[in-house]
Amino acid sequence: MSLAQPASAREPARHFYFAVWRWHFYAGLYVAPFLAMLAVTGVIMVWSTVFVGRDGEKAFPVVPAGTERSVTEQAAAALSYVPGGVLKQYIAPRTPETAALFRVNAGDAAVMVAVDPYKAEALGAWPRRNGWYDFAETIHGSLMIGTVGDRLIEIACGFGIVLIVTGLYLWWPRARRVDDGVLVPNLSLKGRMWWKSLHKVVGFWSAGLLLVFLLTGLSWAGVWGEKFTQAWNTFPIGKWYDTPLSDVSHAAALNDGGAKNVPWTLEQTPMPVSGSNAGTSGLKDGVAPDLDGVVAYARQIGFDGRFQLNIPVKETDVWSLSRDSMSYDSSDPTADRIVHIDRYTGKVLADIGYRDYAPVAKAMAIGVAFHEGEMGLWNLVLVTIFCLSILFLSVSGLIMWWKRRPAGTFRLAPPPLPDNVPMWKGAMLLMLVVSMAFPLTGLTLMAVLALDMLVLSRVPALRHAFG
Repeated sequence: MSLAQPASAREPARHFYFAVWRWHFYAGLYVAPFLAMLAVTGVIMVWSTVFVGRDGEKAFPVVPAGTERSVTEQAAAALSYVPGGVLKQYIAPRTPETAALFRVNAGDAAVMVAVDPYKAEALGAWPRRNGWYDFAETIHGSLMIGTVGDRLIEIACGFGIVLIVTGLYLWWPRARRVDDGVLVPNLSLKGRMWWKSLHKVVGFWSAGLLLVFLLTGLSWAGVWGEKFTQAWNTFPIGKWYDTPLSDVSHAAALNDGGAKNVPWTLEQTPMPVSGSNAGTSGLKDGVAPDLDGVVAYARQIGFDGRFQLNIPVKETDVWSLSRDSMSYDSSDPTADRIVHIDRYTGKVLADIGYRDYAPVAKAMAIGVAFHEGEMGLWNLVLVTIFCLSILFLSVSGLIMWWKRRPAGTFRLAPPPLPDNVPMWKGAMLLMLVVSMAFPLTGLTLMAVLALDMLVLSRVPALRHAFG
């Protein structure tokens, strides 16, 4: 007895397949350039940290020579390199062969100075956030056009999830021949089918990682991240500590210049302020701590290797010690920690570590470290291969379209929209769910679908151009 379905039974599934293919085509049309950009800039970012360091510190290697000079002496060397400057930040060396970094503010400019910690001699200076990492990160996060770029990338990341769902549906075997290639590409094929086989298999193996990267990226985005996910998972410092708080968030105070230096869960948390009797025992109670005293205390409470110290400038500012894998301070996200110290009393106003994070924040801490390839050589290699795979998918999708389009034309020529799309109510319900989960992407997606079904498919001239 034959198990084959009659043609009438296969027709609805065939119509739905073409509808999904059309959605995949349009989603890819918008997403591909963004995914290619994210892949290229991502590779630049992870490898620039290997060769020059996240803040440029590896460009000035030092030779260990006895005991390090005091941080105050090192800071004096940095200040002498920038006359009239104000000390703002100290970044401790991650290894004995790495220079110490000092951020010195000179008017509206911020300068990074590398200092040999053994000789307390300045080795060089450069404008802050002026390296390859910073250049790539600015493109990666906002296309160098601020809020508009952030929103465009957020829409692309949301459409990327649509691309994954529709791509997996198209990949599903459905009784195809084994030599079509499902888990391994069929390299014996020719032309467009060869590209399709590679695209399909690489897409399948990349889908899970792509979802992780898209979700961790979306969690930083201005709408879904900042207004929804991050807002609900912000660390409630006011409930944990009897500490006076300012109106300035951690992001505004410590992400100065656009760099992400604050753990995701703390970005929207208000900063504590100095000048009260609040806090727990830390440095000598009642005695205003100095730079060397704070650094010594940091070592005492477990800040090994690289950490960052933000130095108080304004009257209500605090000393802020931080170590997190997101800033390449360490490769262990579970060791993330930030400590705020009153500049007048030396009391600890807040001591927040990974152990204190909510479950989503813990997942984000690990996810961001993984996203940045910071968890070891295996992670770096995996992220590099993944980025190259995404770049291949973007290029191969364009090549398949080029080979499929009518010869001698530049029509989009997407897969035809069936006159009768089965299961359309379920598809619309899915779009509604997407709209509620990812508002910016969902609204854009529903607008595109409405345009496609109500305008492009009904106006002959447009149907010829887009159909």
